Amino acid sequence: MSDQGTETAHATETDREDPADRAVRRDQAVRAAVELGLVDPASPIIGLLDVDGIRSAAAALHAAFEAVTPPGTPVLHAFAVKASPLVPVLRLLRDAGIGAEVASPGELALARAAGVPPTHTVLDSPAKTAAELREALALGIAVNADNPQELARLDAMTRSAPTGSPIGLRVNPQVGGGSIGALSTATATSKFGVALLDEGARAWIVQAYLDRPWLTRLHAHSGSQGMPLELMVRGVAATYELAEEINGRVGRQQIDTIDIGGGLPVNFGSDEETPTHAQYARRLKSRVPGLLDGRYGIVTEFGRSLLAKHGTILARVEYAKSAGTRPIAVTHAGVQVAARTVYAPASWPLRIAAYDEKGRPKSGPAVGQDIAGPACFAGDLLAENRPLPLLEQGDYAAVLDTGAYYFAHHYSYNSLARPGIYGFAAGEGGEVGFATVREPQSLQEIVAESGGALRDALRDL
Repeated sequence: MSDQGTETAHATETDREDPADRAVRRDQAVRAAVELGLVDPASPIIGLLDVDGIRSAAAALHAAFEAVTPPGTPVLHAFAVKASPLVPVLRLLRDAGIGAEVASPGELALARAAGVPPTHTVLDSPAKTAAELREALALGIAVNADNPQELARLDAMTRSAPTGSPIGLRVNPQVGGGSIGALSTATATSKFGVALLDEGARAWIVQAYLDRPWLTRLHAHSGSQGMPLELMVRGVAATYELAEEINGRVGRQQIDTIDIGGGLPVNFGSDEETPTHAQYARRLKSRVPGLLDGRYGIVTEFGRSLLAKHGTILARVEYAKSAGTRPIAVTHAGVQVAARTVYAPASWPLRIAAYDEKGRPKSGPAVGQDIAGPACFAGDLLAENRPLPLLEQGDYAAVLDTGAYYFAHHYSYNSLARPGIYGFAAGEGGEVGFATVREPQSLQEIVAESGGALRDALRDL
């Protein structure tokens, strides 16, 4: 499942990228972006994506699971499109041997536009419509059913039209939640999947497979930001044990593939990548060896852990002021690009790096200061009383570790425009090349999306 007909570079754990190298590339890119005018008074906020870092992350993911599975084991790493719904990013990952996990018609359209083949695409969602299911089955995309009613829909569809789609069932192993309740998917009352520990559920699941020889996959997703590795592994172990029970009852290996989901947490406190995909894979090998002995194909659905460290939001300081003796840097990065951090700062703290007006790392004594965004409410803060070299008007605040779930997920508070996004690659001599990933949103586009062509629609009601 990992071969997409492209050249895929692989790396060992010891070859994993040095965080210092990534920081150097980031500094080079910030300075080059300022010098080239990608970010300036007229375009005061941009997103930056480190292309070499993304390629390195993809290679390290491949290597992590190759190290714990026999040669020839089918492994599909399907990137969670929700983490970065950007076609050029999905194309880059596709070229690095990574497929796509989609959860809506929009995400499927993005994956198809990026050239991700149906055989390397997985459809997950708790609310798939009949039309979505029919499209997936017609294309041959893998489908994980979420609940008994969806499985009944699939019964009817597979009777009426044969399909080449691998089909599975999502279960919730109910191992518990992590430190961020809103993201925890394996709690006792999670909306996802069939609750494995509920009364009668396990027997129903086993019978569902006995009744459907075409049901060949089993899926669970226990991971999320704030989830301990131990609970993630327990969720995978429970899913594997269920697959073994079902295959034992059937008397053959009906379930041939286990989708273990994604959700590897990210360290937002430093440039270090911890935990790593290799550490997770080794723990799975130790705790659930049968899962990785070559009898089962494996699907993963990592998103944040692949891209977070390889993105930066760069925002100009429009004004520097103070209130109650505290310095405040008013920037153009706030709730519109970092809604989670603004609304739940304790769960989603982000690092800020200070650069001067020329894009050079800023030095000087650390001063506690607020890093404020442009939105019209008092809580629009990316950091509060954060010790940094004092930011002044015309300087730049870089918001780190934002390559996933940040600048690609615009929140149009105050009708603030979506920033332009640029991929970069640094050469050996320090020169930096840029490519546009997404153009900055124009005022005309804002008006059009807000019904500009329909301005008289309500007058005659």
